[in-house]
Amino acid sequence: MKAQSNVLVTGVSSGIGLAITESLTARNIRVFGSVRSQRDAERLLDTFKDQVVPLIFDTTDRDAVTAASEQVRELLKDDPLLGIVNNAGTGTAAPLLHVPIAEFRQQLEVNVIGTLNVIQQFLPLIQGSGKRPGRIVNIGSTAGRIGIPFFGAYAASKHALTGLSESLRRELMLYGVDVITVVPGPVKTAIWDKAEALNFSAYSDTPYVNLIQAFRDAMVRDGRNGMEPRIIGDTVFTALTAKRPKATYIRVAGLFSNWILPTRLPSRWVDKLIGDKVGLKLLSGPKNLRQSATNQSR
Repeated sequence: MKAQSNVLVTGVSSGIGLAITESLTARNIRVFGSVRSQRDAERLLDTFKDQVVPLIFDTTDRDAVTAASEQVRELLKDDPLLGIVNNAGTGTAAPLLHVPIAEFRQQLEVNVIGTLNVIQQFLPLIQGSGKRPGRIVNIGSTAGRIGIPFFGAYAASKHALTGLSESLRRELMLYGVDVITVVPGPVKTAIWDKAEALNFSAYSDTPYVNLIQAFRDAMVRDGRNGMEPRIIGDTVFTALTAKRPKATYIRVAGLFSNWILPTRLPSRWVDKLIGDKVGLKLLSGPKNLRQSATNQSR
């Protein structure tokens, strides 16, 4: 009987992370899944039984991640991890001119620093004696290539994750460890219910307030018509197990209009297309950027 494989997946309580867990466990792969609460851990155990080992940690907490890696090491004994899947992340919507710096910093902390934190602590566990080294799979986003307005902090973090993944893949050639990026567009998850409830009153005295609300509504519509989460889960399985995996897997509903066009057209053309869609037009009357900066500092 073939020995069971093991994979670490971060952020498995819902959404894409949960779909990845479902895809892997359906193929007899045990998942060490990170969550941030005991309640989520108990729910995973109720659902997946011994196919999932919940790990309670925040990816940005170095001590907690170190402790979790030691816990996994003890449970694995001499077996390696088949892979590390970095899915945990967060997103926020705000005009860059007005986003609180602490909020912007948190995006980078979770989506970039947290990912590297997990990789540094768990990487030694994916190399087993005499076996093919495991792989790292990072969950990126189309926002890591296409900078969309009002999600600039998220886009910046995902651009950074793309660069981190490419640099790390080349550095780890020394050890035979592959780094693969899965790039989803909007995915049908409960995150869009949360997005619909966002309150943008903090920007009510800026020219952006109606634009950001309209853009949020468009994003929610796209999300609810987006990719099924199981497709992302199955893609992660492929990335972990394919004999010759791609460096990047693009999974986008409406591939031509939502990926091929905006990544092939000249940037100024894309500016125009997005600007027309969102309603970003030159303000009439006085354009007081100094007043905008003053409002942001309050």
